[in-house]
Amino acid sequence: MSALIAEQSARLIHASNLYQIAEQERAAEKLAKISGMDAVFFCNSGCEANEARSSSRGCTATARHRDPRHRRHGQGLPRPDPCNALGHGQQEGADRFEPLVSGFVRVQLNDIEAVRRIAREDGSVVAVLVEPIQGEGGINLTTMQYLRDLREVCDRQGWLLMVDEVQCGLGRTASGSSISTPDRTDVVLLAKGLASGVPIGACLARGRGVGVQAGTHGSTFGGNPLACAAALATLAAIEDEA
Repeated sequence: MSALIAEQSARLIHASNLYQIAEQERAAEKLAKISGMDAVFFCNSGCEANEARSSSRGCTATARHRDPRHRRHGQGLPRPDPCNALGHGQQEGADRFEPLVSGFVRVQLNDIEAVRRIAREDGSVVAVLVEPIQGEGGINLTTMQYLRDLREVCDRQGWLLMVDEVQCGLGRTASGSSISTPDRTDVVLLAKGLASGVPIGACLARGRGVGVQAGTHGSTFGGNPLACAAALATLAAIEDEA
């Protein structure tokens, strides 16, 4: 790994996305093959892939961009809000970060009835964002039945199912080289271990989940040759060494 990173750093560390970046294209193709997704947006961290902020719009922008109600916000129509599954432990200390990011309806993890109630009562929701294994405030696991039920609710409501695997993806659950998401996930978020310590983040999407198109969002260092070469080496190690 170190030798491959050193080799790439001697060749090219950074280039503008105005130009084709071979390492970025290969990394995107590899991730798409592993995950079954159609498109990959590269950034620098899990936060960039995850948060809906003006400087880092990530996957939540994907949900909001595709919904015409958001583009017409300000004309008396509700702003579409992703529904975020939140475990008990993550509420501890949240007051230190207030005001929290707006535009989220938060529910307890594995409480599918709360999600169904929101589906009945709140017409502004366009997506569900969930961590299959939460890493903050303790290791909290979603049940497979909960993930299947979320998929069913999302299908019925026309919502996106967005899965945050920044901390639990990429073989960490001993599932080999696969990205451990439920069937028919619309968006997957990756970062941390994707490049073995070289800063990287990735928002993977497929089908109607592909809302961010070329030119609508950017990341100065996202998808640079060094990070993508490290990601390719990491994916190869996971695959070749099981």
